[in-house]
Amino acid sequence: MSYQIELRHLKYFQVLGETLNFRKASEKLFISQPGLSRQIKQMEEIFGASLFDRNKKKVELTAAGAFLLGEVELIFSNLENIKRQVIDINQGKLSELRVGFLGSAAQKVIPDFVAGLNRKFPGIRTILEEMPNKLQLALLQTRQLDLGFVRVKTFPAGIANHLIHRDTFSIVLPINHPLNKANFKEIAKLKDQPFIFFSSEDSPHYFDLVMSICEDHGFRPTVFHRSINALTIFKLIEEGMGIAILPTSLQYGYDLKVKFVALDHIKQQTELFMVWKEDSRNLSLSHAVDFVTQDLQN
Repeated sequence: MSYQIELRHLKYFQVLGETLNFRKASEKLFISQPGLSRQIKQMEEIFGASLFDRNKKKVELTAAGAFLLGEVELIFSNLENIKRQVIDINQGKLSELRVGFLGSAAQKVIPDFVAGLNRKFPGIRTILEEMPNKLQLALLQTRQLDLGFVRVKTFPAGIANHLIHRDTFSIVLPINHPLNKANFKEIAKLKDQPFIFFSSEDSPHYFDLVMSICEDHGFRPTVFHRSINALTIFKLIEEGMGIAILPTSLQYGYDLKVKFVALDHIKQQTELFMVWKEDSRNLSLSHAVDFVTQDLQN
């Protein structure tokens, strides 16, 4: 008997692939376990491959099944994008643009971008979310994000990038710290201070860059706290929990009891890139990219 693949087959497979439990999957799908088992068997016959290993105490994806699950998730993500864009077009809108960004871009880059884009393309609706570098790149690849603003050194295949600006670094201290712009001489004087870093897991390049600043001045800092959020780092500094080396642009837009001392003499700088998926089919993305590259930076 020959079968044709249908969306319901893919949905059944996706839910079972995520739960790895026939009972839980059948409950989520509102079908019987034997019915679900038949649908999965049909899929395996269509693809000519075993998708699940059922010979153990628990259900596991085979190598073919694991590959298919990733592709199915992309299919359903694309369908959601298509649905959203069809609705937008029907309502006379251009589209929705999902934008991820770092805290250091929130004070000027993002407001300028959103305000300028809205003036030029009022039909584009932006959805903004602050998130770390690693998550932005992951969501771009699965088409759950359209545009990102990141500080990274390398980019995954298929991810386009455009340099927005270069930023200097500053030491960030509690407002009552004895060091200030007038008496600060060298970074090495800070070697015994507790440091607060951005997470190395979410921002490995940025972590290494800041670490290299300290190592260039003869010490490896003691990192007492790590965070993915700039505001959290500022609050910890404010409470006297440590100091940090951060992009100078972060000094704008926060009303906290911290002070910035610029590190103008060091070679390290941090770069902010706009990133997007090269083969994205979002109708508004090309407008946004053109606006940034041709209008916003001119």
